[in-house]
Parts: sequence; structure tokens; C-alpha cells
Amino acid sequence: MTNPLLTDWTTPFGLPPFDLISDEDFSPAVDAALERARAAIDAIAQDPEEPTFDNTVLAMELADRELGKVLGTFYGVAGADSNPKREELQRAFGPQLSAYGSEITENKALFARVETLWQQRDTLDLTNEQQRVLMLTRRGFVRSGAQLEGDAAKRLRDVKARLSVLGTEFTQNLLADEREWFMVLAENDLEGLPDFVIATARAAGAEKKADGPVVTLSRSLIVPFLQFSPRRDLRQKAYEAWVARGANGGETDNRAIAAETLALREERAKLLGYATFADYKLETEMAGTPDAVRDLLMQVWTPAKAAAESDAAKLETMLHADGVAGPLEAWDWRYYSEKRRQAEHDLDEAALKPYLQLDRMIEAAFTCATRLFNLQFKPLDGPVYHPDVHLWDVTRNGEHIAVFIGDYFARGSKRSGAWCMAMQSQNRMDGDMRPHVVNVCNFAKPEDGQPALLSYDDARTLFHEFGHALHQMLSDVTYDSISGTSVARDFVELPSQLYEHWLEVPEVLAEFATHAETGAPMPKDMLQRMLDAATYDMGFQTVEYVASALVDLGFHDGPAPKDPMQRQAEILEDIGMPHAIRMRHATPHFAHVFAGDGYSSGYYSYMWSEVMDADAFAAFEEAGDPFDAELAKKLEDTVLSSGGSIDAADLYKSFRGRLPGVDALLKGRGLDTAA
Repeated sequence: MTNPLLTDWTTPFGLPPFDLISDEDFSPAVDAALERARAAIDAIAQDPEEPTFDNTVLAMELADRELGKVLGTFYGVAGADSNPKREELQRAFGPQLSAYGSEITENKALFARVETLWQQRDTLDLTNEQQRVLMLTRRGFVRSGAQLEGDAAKRLRDVKARLSVLGTEFTQNLLADEREWFMVLAENDLEGLPDFVIATARAAGAEKKADGPVVTLSRSLIVPFLQFSPRRDLRQKAYEAWVARGANGGETDNRAIAAETLALREERAKLLGYATFADYKLETEMAGTPDAVRDLLMQVWTPAKAAAESDAAKLETMLHADGVAGPLEAWDWRYYSEKRRQAEHDLDEAALKPYLQLDRMIEAAFTCATRLFNLQFKPLDGPVYHPDVHLWDVTRNGEHIAVFIGDYFARGSKRSGAWCMAMQSQNRMDGDMRPHVVNVCNFAKPEDGQPALLSYDDARTLFHEFGHALHQMLSDVTYDSISGTSVARDFVELPSQLYEHWLEVPEVLAEFATHAETGAPMPKDMLQRMLDAATYDMGFQTVEYVASALVDLGFHDGPAPKDPMQRQAEILEDIGMPHAIRMRHATPHFAHVFAGDGYSSGYYSYMWSEVMDADAFAAFEEAGDPFDAELAKKLEDTVLSSGGSIDAADLYKSFRGRLPGVDALLKGRGLDTAA
């Protein structure tokens, strides 16, 4: 029987035929695609013809296209709808793919062809895009160890293989802890909780087949529970389970994995001639050096800490007024902060959420994209990997642009967080390939027949991930390796964070923030109070984020710590971490950093990008119109369509005329007046 992963797909726009694919198809498909990719790479390396861009660099890009198709399908499903078989396959594929990557970068004949082209680049009449792809290709070889020989080359291969295993184990351990823990609530434990939290807890209990409502470790449930439950004992129990993910002892404990990962990263960097892993990692980013990253983070840390400590004093006074002795604790912050927000801004999230329906917020994100970039979104009937998934055909002036895939609800089989990925990237290497772009979120799924309601933070997450999707959908480059979000890590968050600003445009909320039962628009005074409170508790949010970024940097800009938990504690003590705030991601569940190399030494990138997104949206404010057509066209032509075809700093300067400073960020977070 023919493996459906290896056939030409006749589905709408070539979507994966999920209805025909079984888990048993993935391993043989990967094996077959790897064999063909290896044969193609070998043919390039042994080509008797003199190297040209087309017979070497382009041929390499095309060599593993089938493999990319299979893996794009597998990893899209494995991250969003895992099961034991898919987890087993992830563990198997990691070493296989690491070995394949090492074979390419260690292929001396192949690298010699690339090096020949690099030395001849000024005489090859290459386009600007081809010059960029050639530079990135050669740089990738060098940074992967192509110039190493003998024992050093072999050791680097072993290090990379082991790191791929550790990253998979870290992710699966975290998912297991998140999936297995839940706290059953008795009916009297629901006292004080808003209806939407109770409904979410009951739905979670049904999913877990528990006898009644439960609190899980899904952010969409545990955060509102911590906000609203008056039961301090239950808040403490839930919070401590939440922050203990990956550190519970036994088979799913991630602390030893983190230590080994850091040691191997340091070894990898030194094999390649770098002083530290941070030096190696940041060389290709906008920031460039660890010192530049630390300088930015500390510029933000100082006012954020001052704001957080001022807020903590007020919340502790409220705690004492409730007759609780002792200091404010981390499981108290959200509860008393919510009370304070209601008092100071007359803003009750329970009253707010009915106006933030998921379907209406999706519609709002689509409508902003229509007004800015003339994109249209039409529901599409096609194969999906889970019943909760929805498809849209994205067009412009009747021309197909992309398929957008939305997977919004939390479930036990989905890893935590929110992300965007392209199952298929835009490129024109061999025909006009249009992208298939997935947004995955973890919003609370409502009970049957009820509308899905979001918090304002949830709505921002939706817009954030859709900003990433636009970066993929509007990509207009020739080569897959520089398509869409294939850019510097500290630039990739610019489009996503910039798009969040359109949620805050009053006319957008006035149109789409409508009540789930009555259909009435959000009252103008409530809308204004919500916008006025946008920077409320920003000291807390900034401190928990920047602390995580500083710990990430501290792990990688010196000798690898033998005990990461001790090093984490030392860094937090050095910066004076407030007692009642924890890192957003403690080391044992810091998936950004330990699930792979993506954000290692790079968690700061959200902040680096925020400096740019605050400044970029200021351009629309200066124009007096958040939907200014000329600026939107300029944004698409520079930032959104170019992928990695141009240096990130040059792209930003093409849009804004200069690089920004930190002032716009501090103003946007309401920290410009912090003591």
C-alpha cells in the first residue's frame, strides 16, 4: 500500500491528507525521504561540473524538500496533538535528523563547492537574494563545524546528536507533568470563582474523567483560578504544582537534563572557537554580544523592579487587611492584584470576558489584516489533524495567498504555550509554493453549546500569533531557507508584537468586543477602562519576564553551571528578585531554552523586538491613522515580505529610517515614570 505521506497530495491547496495518514506511516516515510535526500546531497557533492549557484546552493535547498514535507506534517501534529506513539517517534527522529545534518556539514566535497562559490561571489553575477542565501549557507556550514577535522569533528557530531535527544526528553517530561497533575475541587471550593472559571474547571474535569471540576496546569485555567479563588490554601497548592513542573523527581525530572544541556552547549561553542555559548549564539543576532543583551535588560529591569516593589507593598497591605500575617507570597499576587484592579480601574475580568469572544477576536484579527494588507479570509473545507482545528483560504484580489490553520483550545495532548509554524513555507524555487500556516494556542475550551471567552491577555496572544502568521503568509522570496520567519531570533518577534497594537485600537474593540449573550458592544466606559488598565501590573509582568531572560543569559555567557538551580538562585539574588514574584519560566520548565536551541541565549529577543515594535507602531500614531495605507504597504514591502533576504537591522531601517532606543518600550509599558 502506498504511503500517503510520499504521494502527490490532491487535497485543497496540497494540504496534508490527515484523514489518510496514520502514525504508522511516519517512520517509513521519514526513512524513505532521508534516503532520497542523502542521495541528492551525494549527487551534488560528486557533480563533475564546476559549482554554480543552481547546481550547488539551489540544488541543496531542493534536496530535502520531500523530507521537509513529511517532517512539517509530523511535527505540526506531534506538538499540538501528542500521543505515546508520536512521542516515541519524536525520540527516534531527533538522532536521525541530527545525524543527517552532521553528514551534510561534514561533507568536505560539498563544503568545497560552497567555499568555491563564496570565494568567487563577486564574479558570479548573483542577485542580492542569491548573495544572501550563499552567505547564510556558508555561514551555516562553518558554524556547524565544517572546518573541523578528526576528533573535534566527531565530538561535535556526538554533542549535537545528544543535544537533540535531550531537547526531546525535556519537552516530553514537561508535557507529562502538565498532563498528569490536576486538583479536584469540591463544590464548596468553587466559592468566589466567576462562572467562566467554574465552567472551564468543569470542562477540564470532564476531559480528565474526574468526578467533578478540576484545576489543571493549563495557563488558561490555573491563572484565572489564582486570580479569583479566595482559598489561599488551594491557591498555594495549585501554584506550587505549576512552578514545580519538570522538578518533581522521578523519570520526568528535567534538572539533570538542563545541566547536561548547558555543559554540552559550552563544549560545542568551544569546539567552534567561541569563548562561551552566548558568544556563539548571539553572533548572528541583531544584539551581537552578551553585553548588548544585558545592557538592554538592565535598562528595563531597574524601573520594572521599582514598579513591582511599589505594587507589592500595596498588595501586602491588602493581604494583612484580610487578617493574613506574614509576607505576600507568589500565590497571593494574582489574587490581590485582581482585587486592586477592580478597585482602581473598576474593571472586573468576569464582567469583561463575555465581550471577548474567541470567534469575534479571530474576526477582528482578520479584519485588521484586510484593512492593512487587503487580505480576505474564507472558511475552507479540508482535512485536519484534530476536530478543533479550522481552516481558512487566504486571498488577495482573488489570488490564493496562503492557507491559515487555527488550533485554539487547550487539551491534554497539546504542549503548553502558543506558537506559529509553517507546515509549508512560501518559496519560488520550483514553482510558486504558497504557505500553510498554523497558529496553536491553549485557550480554555467551553462547555458544549457555550461560546469560548478570552481574557484580554488571551486576545493579545491571539493577535501576537497571528502577527507571526502574517510574516509567513506575506513572505515573497525565492528560497525556502530565507522564507517568512527565517530571520534573526531577536527580529522574529517584531511582526507578532507589533500586531498586538491593533487589538488596542479603540475602533477595533468597539466593533468586535460584543457581548456573548446580548450582542451589545462593550460599553464605552468599560472599553476605556480596559485600555487605561493595559499597563496595569506591568511591573510584575516585566520582572517575571526579564528575570527569566537574565537567567537564560547567565547560564550561557560563562562556564556551564554544574547545578543550574543553584546558578538560577545566584542570578536572582544578584538582581534583587522581589520575594513575591517568580521567574516566568523556572529552569526545569523553561522550554524556550531547553526544548531546543531556538531561544537559548535568546529569550531576551521578545524585549529586543518590543523596542522595535513600540517604535514601529509609533509611526502609525504619528501618521494619525492606525490603518494608514501607505505605511501598511511600506511595512509589508520591508519587514513582512522580505523574510531573511536582507539583514534585520537594514530591514528595520528601511521601514523606520533608523534603529530605535528603549524609551518607546518603557513608555508603552508605563515604566517611564517608575522610580
